[in-house]
Parts: sequence; structure tokens; C-alpha cells
Amino acid sequence: MNELEREVIPLVQEDIIISKRQLETGRVRVRTEVQWHTEHARADLFRDHVEVERVPVGREVESVPPVREDGDTVVIPVVEEVLVVEKRLVLKEEVRLKRVRAVEHVDEPVRLRVMEAVVERESSSPDTRKEDL
Repeated sequence: MNELEREVIPLVQEDIIISKRQLETGRVRVRTEVQWHTEHARADLFRDHVEVERVPVGREVESVPPVREDGDTVVIPVVEEVLVVEKRLVLKEEVRLKRVRAVEHVDEPVRLRVMEAVVERESSSPDTRKEDL
């Protein structure tokens, strides 16, 4: 083979071009709904009241007795000065205060609201699709 008879082989290269497009396939609608329901609020309420008892004593004392507690009762001494030839303290009475606790059960209806999100999917038809190249 001589040099003039050489065979030429062409080289070929393929390239690829990739493109993207945006396509709307559907829509979503979100709305909120408020629903009301009633629940009962239950609680125990405590109410205190004071019972007053007056106890006559009528004995002499040398000084004013202090306020004291006898169990759940507060004892408040009441004295008066009595004029005899000399002054003396006479314990006239004691006022006794006793706290009594009562429980009152209450059951009141209370309206509460609950908000829920409702999601609805809408599919789009081919003529409403958007394409971006």
C-alpha cells in the first residue's frame, strides 16, 4: 500500500442536550374551619366561714391572756376592768373562732373552639398546564 492510498476514517462524537421545563400537575387549596364544641369545666370550690361562739368565763386574771389556738379554734380573750377597792382584771369571756371549710362542686358548660385545616387537591387539565423552557 502506498501512502497515497491511505484510508481515512472519520471520527464522530455525539453530544446530548438536557433541558428542563416546569409543568403544573395540580393545585392545592387550604382553608380553615372553626368548629365549636362544649366541654364541662369541673372544679371544687372551697368556701370558708367562721363560727363564733361566746363562752362566759368570769374569773380574775393578773394580766391579759394572749390570743391562742386550741386545735382549729382561735381563742381571743376579752377582759374588763372592774372597780373594787383595787383594779383587777376579770376574764369576762372568750370569743372562739372556728374555721369550717365546705366544698362546693361546680359543673359549668364552657364553649371551646377547634380550628382544623382542610386541604383539597385540584388536578389541572392539560390546557391549564404551564411550561417553562
